[in-house]
Amino acid sequence: MMPALPRFPPHPIRGVRVRHQKQNCAPQFAVIEVDFEPADEGFRFEVARELAVEFKPAEDLPRFSAAAAAGIEEQLNVHEGTFMIATRVVLRSAHADPFGSSELAFRVAGYLAARKALE
Repeated sequence: MMPALPRFPPHPIRGVRVRHQKQNCAPQFAVIEVDFEPADEGFRFEVARELAVEFKPAEDLPRFSAAAAAGIEEQLNVHEGTFMIATRVVLRSAHADPFGSSELAFRVAGYLAARKALE
């Protein structure tokens, strides 16, 4: 029998809000708010039905939310080494702008949100 995955967090952490903004010749901008909850197994990332979205074009949402999920998962895996942490993450709000938002900006925002939750 496989040992149970470590759970993170031990209790729900709600409203982890991160703003990633970098001003240079290639600006980056992303704001996300996520909830972290313990899960029975694996990493699950969900977009809340009542997601508050503040950006255009809205068709970028799936790419940006997938990038945020990748950043969160990457940070949690780095924290635990080679083990996947059992956690559920729910994206509650996302804010982007047409000039500085990209998949990279949302990946970094996801990474920072997981780091903040780990504190």
